[in-house]
Amino acid sequence: MTPVRLAAIVEGHGDAKAVPKLIHRIAGREFPEMMVIVDPVVRVPASQLLKEGELERQIERVARQMPSKGGILVLVDCDWADGCPKHDGPMLLQRARQTRPDVQISLVLAYREYETWFIAAAESLRGCRGLVLDLIGDPQPERIRGAKEWLSDRMPRGRPYSATIDQPAMTGVFDIQAARRTDSFDKCYREVVRLLNGLGASGGEGDHAPGEGG
Repeated sequence: MTPVRLAAIVEGHGDAKAVPKLIHRIAGREFPEMMVIVDPVVRVPASQLLKEGELERQIERVARQMPSKGGILVLVDCDWADGCPKHDGPMLLQRARQTRPDVQISLVLAYREYETWFIAAAESLRGCRGLVLDLIGDPQPERIRGAKEWLSDRMPRGRPYSATIDQPAMTGVFDIQAARRTDSFDKCYREVVRLLNGLGASGGEGDHAPGEGG
């Protein structure tokens, strides 16, 4: 079986470990027979990607690093002032695709943080990495500013949430279906499926399929 290759552009060390795990979990649900390789994974702060020319430079860099034809997933937090996935996502995606129209690219803005998705699926994380056993999520997790702090408040005293070690671990067990009640994770799920489906159908080559950022 020819593997399907994806590269990822993310923000932090925790993301670099968590996002490949998330992609593999989604692939296992939707395409259990598919062999997926996520490499390279490049870390770039969202504040840098917003600058003129920087997203384009990183897309070109990642495309050149890929050992063979594949797709690129850009997944960063949308926590800047007045940030809106529905407004900023399509604009950033257009910039990325204009840089390399020969590569399948998807862009997802986690609103407001990746960890917001954990809050949406909080009950499935009870006891994970020290979270309280009676953990209950927020009915409107995307309204929370400071998802990492929310998680820290529900961990043992003196043991705050650490994205570097906790984010990958929680990504491996959180309830994906529960997290899809947030618009940004549902978008993430659909974009990963779209990328994998397109790459699997084309053997990793060909023009990108239609889609929107956000």
